[in-house]
Amino acid sequence: MSLFKAASTVSLLTLASRITGLFRDTLFVSVFGVSALTDAFYVAFRIPNLFRRIFGEGAFSQAFVPVLAHCRTVEGEAGARRMVDHVATVLLWTLVVLCLAGVVGAPLLVWALASGLRKEPHAYAAAVLMTRWMFPYIGFMSLVALAGGVLNTWKKFAVPAASPVLLNLAMITSIVAAAPWFRRMGIEPIYSQAIGVMAGGVLQLAIQVPALRRIGMWPRVGLALAAIRASWSDPATRQVLRLMVPALVGVSVAQVSLLINTQIASYLPAGSVSWLNNADRLMEFPTALLGVALGVVLMPQLAAARAAGDHERYSGMLDWGLRLVVLLAIPSSVALLVFAAPLVATLFHYGAFKDSDISQVALALAGYGSGLLGLVAIKVLAPGYYANHDMKTPMRIAIAALVITQLLNIALVPWLHHAGLALSIGLGALVNAGCLLVGLLRRGSYQPTPGWGVFALQVFAASALLGIFLMWAAHSFPWVGWRSEPWKRIGMMAVMLAGAGVLYFGALAATGVKLRQFVTR
Repeated sequence: MSLFKAASTVSLLTLASRITGLFRDTLFVSVFGVSALTDAFYVAFRIPNLFRRIFGEGAFSQAFVPVLAHCRTVEGEAGARRMVDHVATVLLWTLVVLCLAGVVGAPLLVWALASGLRKEPHAYAAAVLMTRWMFPYIGFMSLVALAGGVLNTWKKFAVPAASPVLLNLAMITSIVAAAPWFRRMGIEPIYSQAIGVMAGGVLQLAIQVPALRRIGMWPRVGLALAAIRASWSDPATRQVLRLMVPALVGVSVAQVSLLINTQIASYLPAGSVSWLNNADRLMEFPTALLGVALGVVLMPQLAAARAAGDHERYSGMLDWGLRLVVLLAIPSSVALLVFAAPLVATLFHYGAFKDSDISQVALALAGYGSGLLGLVAIKVLAPGYYANHDMKTPMRIAIAALVITQLLNIALVPWLHHAGLALSIGLGALVNAGCLLVGLLRRGSYQPTPGWGVFALQVFAASALLGIFLMWAAHSFPWVGWRSEPWKRIGMMAVMLAGAGVLYFGALAATGVKLRQFVTR
């Protein structure tokens, strides 16, 4: 499977996930609106997601996938199978302890993440209750991350990429079916979302089982104390744990930044957490379709190239990934900066979502969009370090980026409020990505191929033309006024986006960019 084909598979399935997720969020805001209770749900849902990003697809995956790829290259299938058994045993029992601690410590977690909710006692109590219901979600998703790491190493990308769709479908079902039932029973309807989250976690783990069995990598988890000790003492397991420590710090830094921002947002006007969450949902389209897809595909391939000593292949994959990032992230950033309000209106402006909410979400979206290039580039650059089993350098860079982000918050939040939080994250990501790139260049791990200067000019020129077109489109149609004509608004949005795509890629072709070079890698 070529890199482009693999990345396209992941990207298309991720698109399905983001579309269903967007439909879920649009349905959510149309039914529940924006209030202190919706803030409570987002805070409660963010807590297990925060731990999932640290222990699951974050630090764990960053340490597990390179070691597994190396083990498979050096020791073959039998060695890889043994390693998966041992790692799965240690992970499962760690998750049992963590989930029990999270359920008991839910009040402390909510206070740490959003103590400002205490100004609305009913919302604070709801956040604690929903945190307790949803915290075991981290257990399911960490096991999904283990399964996804194995499948991606075996170049089976479809199931891990498609599984998030099940969470969205479960939550949509809970909005449509469970929320009205809760209302009839006299229970606050927002609690139905906790049931949807847990059902989604179960379903995502369930579909990994047949995929793992097909490649003969279904893990045999040890239940006896002797099996746990043997798994803990396995050199491969200890290597994963050693690599997880700096990776854990690096990933935790990003989550600490998110925690601080959520804490600050909880003290801003009611709805600020929800506005940021809605903007973040839209940001997931470019970051996931491009950044996450490339990271998922490149990580095991870079690790395998390093294990085989193939430096040329390693550097070539990084160069291909970075060129694709520049090609697609820069025009996407321009679109988010100048076309944010029409996007928000078309996607969220229904039901209980008010006209005033559009401008607030659009401001946050533009803030995030300023750093889109950095947010996406990190997903390509960081695996370049992880493939070398170097977790400390990205960790140090992440800590520096955290400090810069919070200094920016001090300067921007009093002026821009919740949009300042989004802008500080975007600018911090640009700094993070820039430092990662400089580090790879200095150590000689990445050697850019000729033609970067001309390529960058071609992309910037086409993006400038795209920006002019989208500015005209943003001010030439009554996007907010079309609330009563949703299909007209959706149709016009489709026309504008199609026109923007034709204009951008046509301008690239006219300046001499050969898009086939990205397909044939």
